[in-house]
Amino acid sequence: MRDRRVLPRLRERSPVHGLRRRGLAPLEVFAQSVSGAAPSAAMAATPAIVAASAGAGTVWSFVVATALALLVASCIARFTRRMAATGGLYSLTAKGLNPGAAFASGAALLVGYGMLAAAALTGGATYLQALVARLGGPVSVAVPVGAVVVVGLAAGALALRGVRLSARVVLLVELVSITLMLAIFGLLLAAPPAGPELPQPNPGLGGVVAGVLPALAAFIGFEIATALGSEARRPFRTVPRAVTWTAAVSGLLCVFAAQTQVVGFASVPGGLAAQDAPVPTLAAAGGWPWLTPLLDLGLTMSFFACALATTNALARVLFSLARDGVAPRAFGRTHPRFATPHVAIAVVVPVLVVGLAATIAAGTALGPLLVFLLTVATGGFLVAYLLVCLAAPVFLRRIGELTWPAVAATAVIVPILLAALVAYVLASGRTPVVVVLAALAAAAVGWFVWARLRRPAEVAAIGVYDETVAADVLGTPGRAA
Repeated sequence: MRDRRVLPRLRERSPVHGLRRRGLAPLEVFAQSVSGAAPSAAMAATPAIVAASAGAGTVWSFVVATALALLVASCIARFTRRMAATGGLYSLTAKGLNPGAAFASGAALLVGYGMLAAAALTGGATYLQALVARLGGPVSVAVPVGAVVVVGLAAGALALRGVRLSARVVLLVELVSITLMLAIFGLLLAAPPAGPELPQPNPGLGGVVAGVLPALAAFIGFEIATALGSEARRPFRTVPRAVTWTAAVSGLLCVFAAQTQVVGFASVPGGLAAQDAPVPTLAAAGGWPWLTPLLDLGLTMSFFACALATTNALARVLFSLARDGVAPRAFGRTHPRFATPHVAIAVVVPVLVVGLAATIAAGTALGPLLVFLLTVATGGFLVAYLLVCLAAPVFLRRIGELTWPAVAATAVIVPILLAALVAYVLASGRTPVVVVLAALAAAAVGWFVWARLRRPAEVAAIGVYDETVAADVLGTPGRAA
């Protein structure tokens, strides 16, 4: 007798069709998130910045920042264990909060990823210029401008060619870079410069707390794996693990680097906080000047990997916004052969490269430019992290899976992130950072108002994510169903 049970109707193709579904191995997804966080660069630059506020409590500031990053990762995991998305935190927030909050998250991510990609290109150009100078090459503006153009276009080409290829590239580059950094810091920690240990400033608990905000900047970009949900194999396991392990690994590396530098400058008046270039200074004091070119090489490679990973994430956020109908629909197109959001990549990469190259060619100093870009990026990420942590328990309640650990995590992390955001704005003061952020926020509000008036149905339903299709159930092969 024929079975008359009614089976649920499945889609013939996913809402994010066109991307290469279920193609990325766990290690490749993990490499994208690690590259986004750029731990090698954070190890070299962030401890001295944190020490300016935390003094002798620098290591503890990083420990606290690591715990906070893991709490954010736990909130993100509430979503990524249950849904696979391409819009990263924007798509996740849409399932917990209202369209306005989700749109704010998307705009914040565009700022965060865009500025982080520009900062990565600037950082790579900075250390490449230093490496060329140490090797006796010419010191001119042509070096950083050429580096931005070449590395930026190379990152765009790899991102266009396919996320799997770019994942393998960043995996190789980041492995080499982190290995170099661990070797350098291991040597420095094993034989710190001789001299009597001097009393160092100890701001106490207040200093440790003050150092947490700059320490958190070392983690921005660690959630990039969330933008690869539809392209990862077994995404409900791979993505949350990649985000959590990136936060943990980045934290351990930064704690190790901070301890190395604090110990290294224990015999120097002012300690680590008084240093502009702590790692090269330690290398020279230890009789290992040859470590400095290796440091420059490792950081150049790390920044290149970061630029590539953030380009992939930025393109996928634009892709998701376009599929939701609140961004130009062309951004939602994918390449017929490479299965990548090629229009989004073809637009954002030239804009970033040309704008950044022109800024550097006009005579802007690389150091202040890098700090400015990272500061603006941090503001965008803080907003996105705050919103996704707020959304997590709401999402779980809607699907009937709310638990007390989820509520507890949000109750702890949201006030801290809110305080960090307020402290961030106050610390920026009247600098150009606040002006730029205000202008970007105004543009985002205008964009949202326009979308609400012109496309109310699309705005009400934003939050596209990968859904099960008939081919998944029937076992029909398909690269981009």
